[in-house]
Amino acid sequence: MAKTFDVIVIGSGFGGAITGCRLAEKGLKVLILERGRRWHVDEYPRAPEDAWFYDHKEPQLQNGWLDFRFLRKMVVAQGAGVGGGSLVYANVCVEPNPDIFEHDWPPEITYNELKPHYDMVGKMLRANAVPPNQLPPKQHLIHDAAVKLGYGDRFGSLPIAISFDPEFSYDRENPFADDKSKPFINEFGQEQGTCVHCGNCDLGCQVKARNTLDLNYIPLAEQHGAEVRPLHIVKYIEPADGGYRVYYDRLENERRIPGTETADRVIIAGGSLNSTEILLRSKLQYKTLPLVSDRLGDNWSSNADFLSTSDKHPQNVLPSEGPTITSIINFGDGVIDNKRFVIEDGGKPDFLGNILKAKIERTRIIGLFKKLLRIWYGYEQKHVAQPHVMYWFAAGVDAADGRLSLGRHWWAPWQRVLKLDWKVAHSKPVIDAIVKMQERLGQSMGGDSDIPWTWRYFANLITAHPLGGCKMGTTAADGVVDHRGEVFGYPNLYVADGSILPESVGINPSRTIGALAERIAALIE
Repeated sequence: MAKTFDVIVIGSGFGGAITGCRLAEKGLKVLILERGRRWHVDEYPRAPEDAWFYDHKEPQLQNGWLDFRFLRKMVVAQGAGVGGGSLVYANVCVEPNPDIFEHDWPPEITYNELKPHYDMVGKMLRANAVPPNQLPPKQHLIHDAAVKLGYGDRFGSLPIAISFDPEFSYDRENPFADDKSKPFINEFGQEQGTCVHCGNCDLGCQVKARNTLDLNYIPLAEQHGAEVRPLHIVKYIEPADGGYRVYYDRLENERRIPGTETADRVIIAGGSLNSTEILLRSKLQYKTLPLVSDRLGDNWSSNADFLSTSDKHPQNVLPSEGPTITSIINFGDGVIDNKRFVIEDGGKPDFLGNILKAKIERTRIIGLFKKLLRIWYGYEQKHVAQPHVMYWFAAGVDAADGRLSLGRHWWAPWQRVLKLDWKVAHSKPVIDAIVKMQERLGQSMGGDSDIPWTWRYFANLITAHPLGGCKMGTTAADGVVDHRGEVFGYPNLYVADGSILPESVGINPSRTIGALAERIAALIE
């Protein structure tokens, strides 16, 4: 029987959007299945009643912006929607230290091999640093802290996927107002605007200054005939007629409607947790892919993500002004306690200001009164909450020895659920080094450090960069996929996302995931 599609791509994040785009450009008939919504600007969560959360247990009832998975000793924060993780990440589009590929990677994967693909991802996402004339206050603080501790040569601005207006200035009257954004049409025919430093990066940019995947790779894929279907949750995969059949549930009117599609090739790109779970269920629950390597679920990593704060800084920090992350202090060479990590400035949305603005914009009041409310909102936004609080973000090279599996809860033994076995003691040394450095940086600038009690007392972590579970290897004995992302034992079945990384990259991983996806797509005929 003829297949409905040449390629089915599961997920539309950095792995799925890129492979789907490149294969559509080759003339293949591509279907992209995405579990979340296709978000529009007026739907971004702002007020308490908005669609904030995605419930992976009952997504037909709740399919909002953020998906929090609570695992043993770990909370994983994920985005849900067309564009995947690019919708909720902090825009960082950076290459790792080149020597990260010297250990634990297949010999075909080197920095030099990936470099052209790194360049392509940076070009597609228009990665650039914050212009020197518009550095936010928190970037000045992290720079000064680095210099004060003798690490000035390790400090630098980060490439971030944001479109800036060279003429933007904090000295303008109400510079953060949406009408200060300059609209333009990007090279993919999509309407965008320039950044107004409002701090809403992680909640959806209402002026479309962030170069998220739904504004570049995905529309380019659609222009070449790819079909994108939001609100489709893949359950499992089975071989069929020389290709594969994908079983999914379509979410509609608070119902889950079963369906299937077939293709010659399937690319799983749902992210570390979701891709691993799809293969685990296919191998163990539905028993349709029994030959998948027994290494499935191994080498899971939190990328040593860690967030802390320091308070009572004498200077204004204003964490809700500017892009969420702008700069880095790079200790990736192991100079600190022989641990490899980076420290970055962090930020947060102005939640109360967003609620106020949403209420103003959604009210039926018009005319002068509404204009006065907008002026008042602009005044309030300049006097944001927590003006003297600094957010410190970090990533690092952890032990990458977690294991994902299908298990059961004692209170619901009839259900098989994704579980994580993660030995906190093995990764604690790098987290301790990060904590110590964040405390030193905050205190050097007159702040009082505040380490999350969840770590200090319970050794629990939260990560936005889950990696591993379907690691690359040289054979099925040491990996789930080969250097091309192809699953051992199943020709034309691929994985192309953060799950294939055999270890942490010690820095924000989106550009590495994108480069690997570019390479995987280039190698598929």
